Amino acid sequence: MAFSLMTVNVNGIRAAYKRDMASVLAETAPDVLALQEVRANDKILADLMGEDWEMVNYSCEIKGRAGVAVLVRRSSHVELLADSARFGAPEGGDKVPVDTGRWLEVDVVDGDRTVTVISAYLHSGELGTEKMDQKYAHLKLVTERMAEIVASGKHAVVVGDLNIVRSEKDIKNWKGNHNKSAGVMDEEIAYVDGWMSSGWTDISRQLHGAEQQGPYTWWSWRGKSFDNDAGWRIDYQLATAELAATATSCVVDRADAYEKRFSDHAPLRVHYA
Repeated sequence: MAFSLMTVNVNGIRAAYKRDMASVLAETAPDVLALQEVRANDKILADLMGEDWEMVNYSCEIKGRAGVAVLVRRSSHVELLADSARFGAPEGGDKVPVDTGRWLEVDVVDGDRTVTVISAYLHSGELGTEKMDQKYAHLKLVTERMAEIVASGKHAVVVGDLNIVRSEKDIKNWKGNHNKSAGVMDEEIAYVDGWMSSGWTDISRQLHGAEQQGPYTWWSWRGKSFDNDAGWRIDYQLATAELAATATSCVVDRADAYEKRFSDHAPLRVHYA
């Protein structure tokens, strides 16, 4: 069997639907959909997405913040094991409200294999503030959990907005941001590189090559960032080795024009054979 998995930071599901997110989903038709920054409760999300989606939503305890979800199209052959949902990193739940709504694990069945899909939204951080301390604290939790998942031998994929670029190939203005901006600090990058050396594979880099610039997944709403493709690659699909070996395509569904964007992020879609 095979399935397609799309991840996107919607920057508020209600705002995304007002900007016609539904048309993008109808055109791309992913089997599994992971969302970040949902900022909505279960009922609001279900009402917007409609009856063709089965879903697990993890809202942040702080109203209007974060929120992640995993959804499976009912018309797909993939089955969502809703009772398998695990909330927080590491397993057992997040420790403080600011970390809630950021890490959701759900098992899906694709033919004869079960895949753990993790929708993740890491803190953006802000240098010199408590927000950066929160980011590093959460990165430690995530690292612990990712090590546990690899050790379990499961098929798994961590998808979502990690708010970290890996190298100069992942951001248009590397020189202006490297070790000057949150998301481009060597200490942050070391976490992601550590995951890669401990059994995870960056699917975009695997399929696009280490030397390709981008493709980016986020562009500021301000100025001409989108028109000039002055973006950042901060949305990922990180798969365990055996699952990564089945990835056959990786596409950033970038809008044709600025006014057609439903979020400041573009969806990242991977097909697993």
